[in-house]
This record gives sequence, structure tokens and C-alpha cells, in this order.
Amino acid sequence: MDVLGVLNLGDVAQTFSKIGMFPVFDLAYYIVSILYLKYEPGSVEVARKSPVASWLCAMLYCFASYILADVLLGGCPLDYFQYNSHILLASTIWYLIFFCPLNLFYKCVAFLPVKLVLVALKEVVRARKIAAGVHHAHHAYHNGFLIMVIIGYVKGSGVALISNFEQLLRGVWSPDSNEILNMSFPTKASLYGAILFTLQEAHLLPVSKSTLICLFTLFMATTKVILTARHSHGSPFVLIESWVCHLLFGSPLGGGEEEHHATPAPAPAPVAPVSPVKTKEELGDGTRKRKSKKAE
Repeated sequence: MDVLGVLNLGDVAQTFSKIGMFPVFDLAYYIVSILYLKYEPGSVEVARKSPVASWLCAMLYCFASYILADVLLGGCPLDYFQYNSHILLASTIWYLIFFCPLNLFYKCVAFLPVKLVLVALKEVVRARKIAAGVHHAHHAYHNGFLIMVIIGYVKGSGVALISNFEQLLRGVWSPDSNEILNMSFPTKASLYGAILFTLQEAHLLPVSKSTLICLFTLFMATTKVILTARHSHGSPFVLIESWVCHLLFGSPLGGGEEEHHATPAPAPAPVAPVSPVKTKEELGDGTRKRKSKKAE
């Protein structure tokens, strides 16, 4: 018996897990993804100068999770591009966000109340993709728990894991922005979610898949909406991660936060130039000159 079965949430979770993602939820996913692309420095100039490069970046923002997962599982990376309706919908959103007259579409979807709704809908898709990725890997590798975690993680993280390649398409090279080195909240949550769904597939969690999808979606949507409303790039996992890394790896407590909020050191006061020390010969020459002037 499920842990949450007593609360009669099974039927609600079952109904929620069967809701189709296309077109409403996928539409929100494409809008938010391409909206984040437009936030990237120089992306508007790239769209004007090279629309093909901008369109390819937009497709990566929308479908990178499918491409990368197919590559890892030995499939064709172009397999998802057979779904013409998804490609057409994402391409239409790309055109409207970058080229709509007077930026009307961009202003509408970037309006904070509308954006919060779209962000919540996007997290519904993210949770469903993580669960689907773990399930797919479970069928291919029944006992490959690490493979299940990796595929679920890739499905949830999307373009973040290949952000350096996407930046190259825009003519930008920034290796310090590697998502593995500086994991954002969605990337961390995708990893933790992939672990939870893997444990559920292995029957190590006393929770049904539909209930886990419902709970994880609720957590992701609520947290991402709050972070977006506060214009924050933080993570609710920071405190726990700090203590765990300190205990297991000896990392300093709150090291990243201290570095981020540290007060810059004051600039050193300018030092007055020091005249060079004169040698004995120079001092002797000066004394002889003064004596000769007095004699005159």
C-alpha cells in the first residue's frame, strides 16, 4: 500500500499523470525556453545577423534533452525532429519572440504574472520528462540504475548540459559557464528527481509513480515560481549541500556564498614617488658646483 494512499491522493495523482503535454504545456515550455535564450547577451544581434544560427539555438533550448538522451542511448540525435507539429510550434514561438513587430509578443510573455504561469507549466513538462527518461532507460537497462539516473538527469536538464556548444553557435566561448561546474537549481533538482524516480522504478520507494510525479511537479513548480518572482538564482538545497559537502569532502561551510557576497578589499592608497638616492659622486659634483658659484 502506498504511503499517501491513506490521504486519497491516488486518484488525483493518477489523473494528473495522464494529462497530455501537447499543446498547452509544451507551448509554455517552448515560450519560457526561448525567452531565456533572448535573455542571453548578444542573442538579439545574432538573430538579426544570422537567423539560422538563432533558430538552431532555439531548437537546442527546446529539444536538447531529447537529442542528448538519444545520443547516450545509441539512437539518432535527429529522431525527435520527425514530430513536425512540435518543430512548427517551437519555430513559431522563436519567430514571435525575436521578430514580432514592436516586441509585442515578447512583452506579453515577459510580463511577470504571465511569465509565472508559464514557468509553472514548464516545470510540469520537466517532471514528466525526468520520469519518462528514467522509465525509458529502465526498459533498455533493467538493472542499470546509474544509467537511469543519467538519462533522467539529461532529460530534465535540457540545454544546460550542452550550453557551451549552444554558445558556440552564437559565437561565444565561455567555459566557466559549464553547468556541471556551476549547477543551477533546475539542474540540481533534475538530478535529485532522477534519483527519486530511479528508486521508485527499483521499487525502493513505497510511492506510486503517479504520486511521485504529482509531488515532484508541485515542488518544482512552487519553488521555480517563487525564485522567478523574487528574481533569484539561488537554490533551496544550498544549506543541506553545504553541510553534506563539509562532512564528506571537507568543503568550507558556505564558501560559495561568502565569496559571492564578500566585500571587495579597499584599493591601496597611492604611494608618493620616492626620489632616487644620489650616489657619492653625484653629491660631490653638487658640492663643487655650489662652491664654484659662491666663488664667482
